Amino acid sequence: MIEITDELRNLLNPDSAVAVLTGAGISAESGVPTFRGEEGLWSKFRPEELANVDAFMSNPDMVWAWYQHRREIINEVGPNPGHHALARMEEKIHDFSLITQNVDGLHRRAGNKNVYELHGNIQRNKCIDCGKFFDKLPDEASDKVPECDECGGKIRPDVVWFGEMLPQDIIHRAFEVAEKSALFFSIGTSAVVQPAASIPVMAKQAGAYLVEINVEPTVITSYVDLFLQGKSGEILPVILEECGLA
Repeated sequence: MIEITDELRNLLNPDSAVAVLTGAGISAESGVPTFRGEEGLWSKFRPEELANVDAFMSNPDMVWAWYQHRREIINEVGPNPGHHALARMEEKIHDFSLITQNVDGLHRRAGNKNVYELHGNIQRNKCIDCGKFFDKLPDEASDKVPECDECGGKIRPDVVWFGEMLPQDIIHRAFEVAEKSALFFSIGTSAVVQPAASIPVMAKQAGAYLVEINVEPTVITSYVDLFLQGKSGEILPVILEECGLA
């Protein structure tokens, strides 16, 4: 039985300011692995050894091949009912923002448009020298690192690597939308990785009704207004139905 409070019913409406933070949990429901349990060739490496600038500069083809492997896995899965429910929420609510720690692009594939990707998007690339972005590459399947058609620099995945700062414009906007939200959802995130972990806390401190959806309690569970334990793909569709937004 999913507990839908009167506060949640009242606040989840087309005229509210609603913001959402998602983490690895919602992607796990689609079958996206954490990549810390790699098999075969990649089991010899820790992600920290591959996802950094030094590794890319010293062996760009190997790092590029690893990311191609990751893309192949992600391309084999699709958005789950939790993703689709959030896309439906955006359709119905005029002031809706989705902040995600995930790089798989599943929210956009589900139909969300106002998405703040804190750690980038693995399906997008950029030149390490001039910064030009590439949504599509001439040879998408190549395991050899491509070169920029503008400056000849190496093209890397547009994700935040270990040792790099989050994109400041994105994190700034994420905190802004959290601060102005009347209703905030924290979904599938452990709430321990900073600075993302501070976003739900800021939202509540600014007056938002804070709802957490997770398969297990986290460090912020005792702080939220409503904790709904379980999978987002099972809980979010019920919330939409109960609040008349399905």
